[in-house]
Amino acid sequence: MPSSYRALFAAPGTKAFSTAGFLGRMPISMMGIGIVTMVSQLTGRYGLAGALSAAVALSAAAIGPQISRLVDRHGQRRVLRPATLVSLAAVAGLLLCAKFETPDWTLFVFAALVGCVPSVGSMIRARWAVLYRDTPQLHTAYSFESVVDEVCFIFGPIISIGLSTVWFPEAGPLLAGAFLAVGVFWLTAQRDTEPVPHPREHHTGGSALRSGGLQVLVATFVATGAIFGAIDVVTVAYAEDQGHKSAASLVLAVYALGSCLAGAVFGLLHFKGAPAPRWLLGVCAMAVSMIPLQLVGNLPFLAVALFVAGLSIAPTMITTMALVEQHVPRAKLTEGMTWVSTGLAVGVALGSSAAGWVIDAAGPDAGYAVPGISGAAAVVVGFLGYRRLTRPVPRRGGTHEHGNGQREEHSGVA
Repeated sequence: MPSSYRALFAAPGTKAFSTAGFLGRMPISMMGIGIVTMVSQLTGRYGLAGALSAAVALSAAAIGPQISRLVDRHGQRRVLRPATLVSLAAVAGLLLCAKFETPDWTLFVFAALVGCVPSVGSMIRARWAVLYRDTPQLHTAYSFESVVDEVCFIFGPIISIGLSTVWFPEAGPLLAGAFLAVGVFWLTAQRDTEPVPHPREHHTGGSALRSGGLQVLVATFVATGAIFGAIDVVTVAYAEDQGHKSAASLVLAVYALGSCLAGAVFGLLHFKGAPAPRWLLGVCAMAVSMIPLQLVGNLPFLAVALFVAGLSIAPTMITTMALVEQHVPRAKLTEGMTWVSTGLAVGVALGSSAAGWVIDAAGPDAGYAVPGISGAAAVVVGFLGYRRLTRPVPRRGGTHEHGNGQREEHSGVA
């Protein structure tokens, strides 16, 4: 590990809360793809599988920001533990309904409640912000967390798909629930590094989403999330069509590996100038990287294409949080970060659902049109809202001034 990353962990408690955060974030990469694999294994219906994954994502999109807003006001321990228990109970209900083939509507009821899962990545980044606010180390910390996110997406699908195809269909989501329980309860047991809640009077002005800049980021990431959701579902179906369904986990891991490597390098760099142009360039790069997927002919080619596509993900995510810190008050930073994750979750829901129906109607080869169209939509929204991103509200807090006065802190998304 480079010295700039090692220096982050000199502060007491950082290794413990970062490790707990890693475990607590594993369900991000395991739950949705685990549900897709489980349902497709049990029923063969990719439309239903994609719709259930979409229901989980939409539920998280609706509930997640409210949980984060409560965390900003009341603290992580008081809010995260009960929210996690609700989510775990819903996971248990979903698995039982799938196992015993209950009516479809029962699956959707429990899938909606699974969305009570907290945004663990936002909670970890909030702890880093307490330790390193207004220092260059905060950029490195946020970049490190983006790498951790991608490590989750390297190993999570491998574990989830592998267990569900080799052991029993419910194994992937079951282990995801176990990771969530261990990660959240271990994290919330660490009181010394927990951010102090902000009093109610610091939360005037309504939701963080009232910020015009944040609205642009969230809208763009709806389209970006559709890329991710569609690629997950289509890759599983494509690998099955090629006779190697379990290989889907390895292909998706290569996708995350590209992002992980790019994020690690990006965290060592220090930029001058406003982050908005870099953000727009990253969104465009993600869209262009979807073009080779339309030409997929076999699994090795798909893996190479997804690796290249992954190179633009982490840098774009990291730069996104530079913009969140410019446009969101410090007292609402956790909520602001979670709104970006919410945009991604909505997009994942739309992308996975659309991809499932396209696969059922026209086959897996046609499914890669969904991430291609989603990437184009992200570029359109990014260009339309770009001017808002170039006008940050001054002195919002939570950023560090560099060089020419532009705020340059970065972070990733959970």
